[in-house]
Amino acid sequence: MNYLSRKLMFSLLLVCSIFSFAQTVTEQFLVKGNCNMCKARIEKAALKAGAQTANWTAENQTLTMTLDESKVKCDDILKQIAEVGHDNEKYKAPEDAYKNLPACCLYTRGSDFEKPNDTLEHHSDSDKKTNQIEGVKLTREKEATAISKKEAGLIFNISSKELLKAACCNLSESFETNATVDVSFSNAVTGTKQLKMLGLDQKYTLLTKEQLPEIRGLASPYGLNFIPGKWIGGIQLTKGGSTVVNGYESITGQINTELLKSHDDDKKAETEINLFSDNNGRVEANVTSTSPISDKWTQSVLLHGNGTFGDTDMNDDGFLDRPKGSQLNVAYLLNYNDLENSGFASHFGINYLKDERTAGQIGFNKRIPQKDQSLYGVGIDISRFQLWNKTGYVFKGKPYQSLGWMNQLTYHQQDSFFGLRNYFGKETSYYSNLIFESIIGNTNNKYKVGASFLYDKYDEDYLLDNYKRTETVPGLFAEYTLTGEKFTLVTGARVDFHNLAGTQFTPRMNFKYDLTPKTIFRISAGRGFRTANIFAESQSYFASNRQIQIINNGGEIYGLKPEIAWNYGVSLQQEFKLFGRKSTILADFFRTDFQNQVVTDLDESAQKILFYNLEGKSFANSFQTQWDFQPVKNLEFRVAYKYYDVALDYLSGLKKVPFMAKHRGFANLAYSTNKTEKGRFWSFDTTLNLVGKQRLPNTKSNPAEFQLADYSPSYATLNAQISRNFSEKIRVYLGGENLTGYQQKVAILDSANPFGNYFDGGMVYAPIMKQNFYVGVDFKF
Repeated sequence: MNYLSRKLMFSLLLVCSIFSFAQTVTEQFLVKGNCNMCKARIEKAALKAGAQTANWTAENQTLTMTLDESKVKCDDILKQIAEVGHDNEKYKAPEDAYKNLPACCLYTRGSDFEKPNDTLEHHSDSDKKTNQIEGVKLTREKEATAISKKEAGLIFNISSKELLKAACCNLSESFETNATVDVSFSNAVTGTKQLKMLGLDQKYTLLTKEQLPEIRGLASPYGLNFIPGKWIGGIQLTKGGSTVVNGYESITGQINTELLKSHDDDKKAETEINLFSDNNGRVEANVTSTSPISDKWTQSVLLHGNGTFGDTDMNDDGFLDRPKGSQLNVAYLLNYNDLENSGFASHFGINYLKDERTAGQIGFNKRIPQKDQSLYGVGIDISRFQLWNKTGYVFKGKPYQSLGWMNQLTYHQQDSFFGLRNYFGKETSYYSNLIFESIIGNTNNKYKVGASFLYDKYDEDYLLDNYKRTETVPGLFAEYTLTGEKFTLVTGARVDFHNLAGTQFTPRMNFKYDLTPKTIFRISAGRGFRTANIFAESQSYFASNRQIQIINNGGEIYGLKPEIAWNYGVSLQQEFKLFGRKSTILADFFRTDFQNQVVTDLDESAQKILFYNLEGKSFANSFQTQWDFQPVKNLEFRVAYKYYDVALDYLSGLKKVPFMAKHRGFANLAYSTNKTEKGRFWSFDTTLNLVGKQRLPNTKSNPAEFQLADYSPSYATLNAQISRNFSEKIRVYLGGENLTGYQQKVAILDSANPFGNYFDGGMVYAPIMKQNFYVGVDFKF
């Protein structure tokens, strides 16, 4: 072949090569899935069908692939993906292919795949060497708070995006932009906050961390302060009866907090430093670091420190509106993930906390014994240590079958005094939960069985009395999940052999039916029981001169019997388009009936707190309707109304439970500007709470000047925050709390005579501080 022929041949080959390469395109399509196994299955099907590269992400349900259009069509690839069980925007998977997917891969079917114009970005690749034609990039913002569509129970998934809307210094402040949970001050001296859900106190909600028991026992009054907001990776809030797998203590629902960890799909080292301060003398620093150690090991280092140094007394009663003190909180998490190979995964955690606070009259010196000074003081010192592990194994060739084992050891110690009253408490707890999960025939029939063990050892001193007890609770449970084309039924039961409360049977049921792809109906019912820790849970009334009296009825816990309640719920969730944009309305009704209850009676006498078991009826009716709407791009609107009817039979008769508003209103407005290429944008958030009148305890036995009205006035609070992201790495935020400035006029009865008979700092129904302004900054590197 001569030179001219060789040159001609080379030119022809070059032209053919260029033409062939020019047919390589990048496309993106919506494909349904859940987990890493879904990712592997989808990508394998795409490559087998002829794609050159394929990458599927669970977060936005998007498959990005490159292909040679001269050799294969997108339709052929999407058809192959549907054949292996995954719905996509072109083809729906055959019913048998979907049903044969592993349990963890069963995504929610029925949702459409339409692409609103404002979520699409057409772009050209700037790299000339690839010669790729213009592709389509789909961007979808993750919802800050989303109602899970696939779960039988009514579950809200609260992401880190929601937590950025407010200061969120700790878990108690993480719900200020959430309509389901009510956050309120419970004491004018110690400044503690408590949650309420479905019209009942926090103690009736199962509060877990990493699905392990967390805020219970002696940690009940202050435990919300033990989880810093910057440590939280996400929150799952279950309204009503939760699964029996997590225990028997849930009555009104469950709130589970997940700590910040490295993501399996993005194992990059990241460290964030957060600094915070407000105008009333509180400062805070957080350091969180997540990083990979190897392909299978990742770690998280979580550090938190705060201090309150200012003397805040906005109502001029001589008492601090919130305690001074400091907290040091350290945690280390170690994660192992080899599910795809050996089938094993494990999570280790260790946490140490030291919390010291001083409250009372301004000028009180904690270093001097209370009996040696005239000023009234409160001192609370808490030490807490936790060690936990969760290990799971997925059986080879059976991805629907797994075995999990969770263990946690907790030691909690509180040394405290309230004026001349001393309270000391020690708690040692051990929790273990073994869970086996598999299917019956196919993944439409799933079940979980297991065994649990709970050990609690309490040693408490109040004044001159000592209370010791040890609770051991071995338990067995089983749960069955039936999944149909339009419904999901989860039913389960557990039996627990409590050494002090006797054998307890706990059944629960959740049922979801999709009336249409956008109309979901749910019902739930279940039983729960718990043992009351009357001293730890009633510390909000210790800053008073009320005398504690226990009316013994022969029970094994403080002479009292355990609390038992049934909870029933129904909800309707409706999605629709309004002005071409997504809108959701949720309405739910829950009723809680107590079979037995430990009553905290503040009405019998203004100089006493009575504890006794319920004789008669006790109930809580809760109705809530919530509307979420995005009227324009980047603007989110949430409004809610709540109605509570909560009453019980006291010794003096059937009465409404105090400090519970019958009517509550809520509105949240959030707006953010478009993010620039460098990650710059503004965010604005405001939350309005309307609180109706509340029944107040009977104080008629006090002199007239120290008596409360029968009902509190209604009031409103407004919180707002502005934040500026200067890049993906730097964020500054400025906010204000209680901008309406509403303040309870008399937060402490007879504050001028704290050692007298009528002193009482527990009669709090509204904010005790006026406006509070704060500023913070986040650095990532």
